[in-house]
Order: sequence, then C-alpha cells, then structure tokens
Amino acid sequence: MVDSITRELMLFAAAGLMVGGVDDLALDGLFLLRRLWRGREPQPWVRDLPEPATATRFAILVPAWNEAAVIGAMLAATLGRYRHRDYLIFVAAYANDRATVDAIARVAERDGRVRLVVNPRPGPTTKADNLNAAWRALLREEAASGRGFVAAMLHDAEDVVHPDELRVCAALLGEADVVQLPVLPLVHPKAPMVSGHYADEFAESHGKQMVMRAALGAGMPLAGTGCAIATAMLRRIAETRGGLPFEPTSLTEDYELGLAIAELGGRGVFARYRDDGGEPVAVRAYFPGDFAAAARQKARWMVGIALAGWDRTGWARPTQLTDHWMRMRDRRAPLAVLVLAAAYAALLAWALDDLLHAWSGEPVPVMAPAWLLAFNMAMLAWRLAMRVAFTTRDYGWREGLRAVPRFLVGNTVSLAAAPRALAIYAAMLLGAAPVWDKTEHEYPAVEAAG
Repeated sequence: MVDSITRELMLFAAAGLMVGGVDDLALDGLFLLRRLWRGREPQPWVRDLPEPATATRFAILVPAWNEAAVIGAMLAATLGRYRHRDYLIFVAAYANDRATVDAIARVAERDGRVRLVVNPRPGPTTKADNLNAAWRALLREEAASGRGFVAAMLHDAEDVVHPDELRVCAALLGEADVVQLPVLPLVHPKAPMVSGHYADEFAESHGKQMVMRAALGAGMPLAGTGCAIATAMLRRIAETRGGLPFEPTSLTEDYELGLAIAELGGRGVFARYRDDGGEPVAVRAYFPGDFAAAARQKARWMVGIALAGWDRTGWARPTQLTDHWMRMRDRRAPLAVLVLAAAYAALLAWALDDLLHAWSGEPVPVMAPAWLLAFNMAMLAWRLAMRVAFTTRDYGWREGLRAVPRFLVGNTVSLAAAPRALAIYAAMLLGAAPVWDKTEHEYPAVEAAG
C-alpha cells in the first residue's frame, strides 16, 4: 500500500516538475540566445536619454488604506527626491481611515504638490477603486487648471522613488503608451529570508521575464508601481469601462491593465537604466518580512492572476501565440503548488517506505524512472543557478548565495498561500465582493536628495 502511494506521488510530481522545467528552460534558452545574438550591448544610462520635446507634467497616483505609519514619510521623501519638478501627487484615502487622512493632510498643507483625495466610499474597497478616485481628481485638476498631464505614474504608499524615474519616463513616453520601471524589493535586515525571497523573485522576473515578454511582443503586465501610463491611453481604457480606467472589482488591476493596453494596440516599454552613480533607476520598498503576511499577499496575487484573473481576462487573439504562452505561464501557479505539494509528500513517503523496507528486509522497488529523476535534478540545479545569477547582478554575491535557501522559503510561502487563495476565489464565485487585503508596511530611512 505504501509502495503504491509513494509510486503514484513520485510519478505525478516528477512529471509535473518535468513539464514546468521544460517551460522554464525554453524561456531561459530564448533569453540566452537573444543575449548572444545582440552581443554585449552598451549600458543604457539616464544621461544619454534625449530631452522631451514638450513639457511633461506627471500625475502621481497613490492609493492608501491604513497607511498612517508610512504615508507621511513616503510623501516627504518623494517630494525631496524627484529631480523632475512638474508633477502633482494625488493620494486617495478613505473617510473612515482618519489617521491616514490626517497624515496626508499634514503634508498637503506644507506642499501644494500633494493633493488629498477622499474616496466617497468607505474603505476598504479595492486598490483599483481607490485609484479611480485619484483619477477623478486628476480630471478635475486638468479642467480647473487648463493644463493636461502627459501620464499617470502609479506608486504604493511604501515606495522609495528614484530621483530620475520621471526623467526616464518623460523621455520614453513619446514613443510608448506605458513605461514600467524595475521593482527591486529591499531586503529587511530583521527578516532577510522572507523579505529577501521577494528580492530574488523580482530580480529574475524583472531581469528576464519582463524583458522577454517585450521582446516576444506579448502583453506586458504592470507591477502596480513604478509604471507611467499615458493619460491618453487611460482615457481610451476608461471609454471601454464606463468612464473609469481601473477595474474596481479586480484584485490585480495592474496585471489586467497591462494586458488591456496591449489589446488596444498600445506599446509598452520595460525600462532598465542606470543613473550617474551606476545604480538602477528602480522602485524600492520593503515587502512583507512576516511569513503569514507574505502568504496573504501571495494568495491575493494567485487569485487575481491565476484564478479570478483568468475568468476576467481570458486569452489573447488566436494568432498571438507568444501572448498565449505568457498567459499560460502566469496561470500555472495553482497547478505548480499542487505539484510542489505532491513532491514534498512524495519525499516523505519515500523516506517512510525506505524505513519499512529496511525493517522488513525486502528490496525497495523502483518508484520513478531514473532518467526522469536525473532530469528534474538537473533542472533544479539550473533553476537555482539562474536565480543566483540574477540576484547577484542586482544585490551582490552575498544575497546571491542566500537566494539558494530562500528558494525553499518561497516554495513554502506559496504552499501556505494556495489554500487561502482557493478560499477567497470560492467566496468570490459565491458572490462575495473583492476586498483590498493589504499588508502592514514599513518605510526605510532614506536620503531626501537621493
């Protein structure tokens, strides 16, 4: 009986890991071939970007719910760090979140570039609903001042902005409808394993996957922060959604917005530039360092992209094969977690089976083909090598080495997130309204002048 259970678990897990490994290897292979074909490209620097031909006024949209602990520091740092001067920051909060409203109001009283927007609906609704409140304020400002905004820049209440980010976006928006900057999570010194696994995942995702999506012509999902969207494009999207660009019933409005822009024929650019000090122009922030908070966040992403998001966005046009591939990769998370759980269960069952056979003196039967196990081990080694390489590039060799044990941390967080994601999705199918299930944030000590 134990032999049969172990064998079935091993075969299911090994076959699933093989399929996932081939999928990852195909993307890695295309990435490496592209690098070889293009050769050693010159490092793109901010100083080499052309100056915009016309004035570029930005609207920074920041949704806030229960952010009294960080929003004041974030706004003060942002005002002090930006080198581009023509912008307004619209911060949307809720009337029933008085502490956050007061924190925003204190900064707005000192600096007219900050505008407090009070959502007419009590919170929490969704992040998208709060962004729509900021969008309405943007339109009112344009009508009152007679000056338009070239783009809306999305940021979260815990973000550390780069001084040159608006400079980069201003230069690229002339030929693009959306510009996405890299997101480089900060590794919290008090929680280097849980917070650090985000650094590893984003280093690889924004160093390889986003680059290849753009190269293959697939829709570029946005990260929800560090992205500048042309207001003309947001108006086009709003026309298809009853007047508002952000879908208020979505848990991952950023992901859906990126795909919507692509479906309307919009051009997206993933911008990796370095400043005069050699540092990447990127958004930095502390991601959850607590295991339970990380699992909650991953559950929301899983629901918004792989479960409810699949229902909402469907597939691309039949001829857009690369887009189909990328969307399939986005949605494989629940199946990947199932395979991962089976793999861990198979290892435990295998160990128990070995003990039972050692006790009985019977030989241990073959549980899976040796070639399949060898292939999966090779794929695991390759996957870890890629993760270490991308983390090392953005964070240095010490963090690169820590990426190996953090790979296990990430898997464990995903396993914990899956049941919560399924429960949330089941409740949504039964009619429950989506709710902004956010985590607590911490703002780092940063220099105002970047």
